[in-house]
Amino acid sequence: MDNLLSKFDPFAAPLGRLFLSIIFIGAGFAKVASGGAGMVEYMEAAGVPGFLFWPAAIFELLAGIAILIGFKTRLVAFLLAGFCLVTAVLFHADFADQMQQTMFLKNLAMAGAFLILMRFGGGEFALDNRAASGDS
Repeated sequence: MDNLLSKFDPFAAPLGRLFLSIIFIGAGFAKVASGGAGMVEYMEAAGVPGFLFWPAAIFELLAGIAILIGFKTRLVAFLLAGFCLVTAVLFHADFADQMQQTMFLKNLAMAGAFLILMRFGGGEFALDNRAASGDS
């Protein structure tokens, strides 16, 4: 079984990075495109200062792109793990609401995936590997 699974090794990390990055690229792009409409109020209702909207939106977009292409993967994965944990606590800790509980657990799962990515790096086809090998 290990031999069969090892045939997929070159594709696991890039696909994992793709799947993890989609939510951040999509959310970041949508936030930037919206200009903060409704989101600033949502953040403020959760006790988060509205001025953090733009830094958060731009971070989501750029961090998602960095994970997708494997640029500074370990650092960005560490930052996204923290982002997932903070947003879980600030925005999804209403466990009486089934949807918020699910969102909380989703954020925990993504934080776990990012910690694994932080530990093992971007894998095959990551820009990090090109820089390390001297390729340009």
